[in-house]
Amino acid sequence: MHESAMQDSGTQESRPKPFDVVVMGEILVEVATDVVFGHGVPAQLGVSGDALNVAAAAAAAGARTALLSVLPDDDLGQAIAARIRELGISTELLKFRTGQQGVYLVHCDPDGQREFSYARSGSVGSTLSPEDVASHVFSAAAAVVASGVACAISASSRAAVLKAAALSRRFVFDPNFRPRLTSAEDAAALLAEVAPRTFLVTPSFPGETAALLGCASPKEAAAKLRTLGAANVAVTCGAEGIQLASDQLESDQDSAWIDAIPAPSVVDQTGAGDAFVGTLTARMVLGDSLPVAARYGAAAASLVVGGKGGTGLIPTFEQTSAHAQRAPEGELSSLA
Repeated sequence: MHESAMQDSGTQESRPKPFDVVVMGEILVEVATDVVFGHGVPAQLGVSGDALNVAAAAAAAGARTALLSVLPDDDLGQAIAARIRELGISTELLKFRTGQQGVYLVHCDPDGQREFSYARSGSVGSTLSPEDVASHVFSAAAAVVASGVACAISASSRAAVLKAAALSRRFVFDPNFRPRLTSAEDAAALLAEVAPRTFLVTPSFPGETAALLGCASPKEAAAKLRTLGAANVAVTCGAEGIQLASDQLESDQDSAWIDAIPAPSVVDQTGAGDAFVGTLTARMVLGDSLPVAARYGAAAASLVVGGKGGTGLIPTFEQTSAHAQRAPEGELSSLA
């Protein structure tokens, strides 16, 4: 064998295995309380943010997962990185820079009436840029996940997401529309722009589907996103269930409905939607069909609300799988 060929072979053998799932976005420090905000009230510190919540769920569902985010280059940044490792997520893609760590305060309410207050303007996480998106990593990953939040926090972060979408083999986009961060018009335009590049889109009904798509029903929203070019759609409908649309479904109308799974207990609903997205993405990458993966996503979401904070309770896949069996007898096997 020629020396150059031997070198090429050695290089290929030394290349790290591609990630199953890469998630990108901002990580936040979470300050959560069960009572109304006020001086001296008891609170619990945590690490959260939609990107971390999604990545934690994907890792728990069995996917080799990495997180691209920017953290402060200080002791707080190292503490956050340690928590990321605890959740089974690779820290290989993390960036560390001088800057302010984003924080949010939340008054937790089991009924979902939560009050959020953010301190994130100009955060170090918002400095994410296209230069941070390594082409060889993102093109090799089985799936890349990003949200509308990552696109709304800064122009450079939005550009990074768009670069990742162009590179990815399977780009997953959660609109995660936040009126405090962006307008409905801008969020709708972004969704229309990325839809043709997406493997999966996961809007929520009724808020996002009405504001961004002008649709009055989950089925109408799913159909519209398919028309815009999305390969697969999962419209989350809270405690009701999930509306799916895909040309891979065994249905004349290319759509299917997955019932929600009742939660054993509800403490805090923060991160439930993110758990759904992370679990669904991971299970599809690992070979499950859209309906089966969605059922696992629904099960994970209904377990997550039993903990406090975005990563307060991350179920193992064994727990998620067992909880998914609460489906009517034969449902999972009929969806496989």
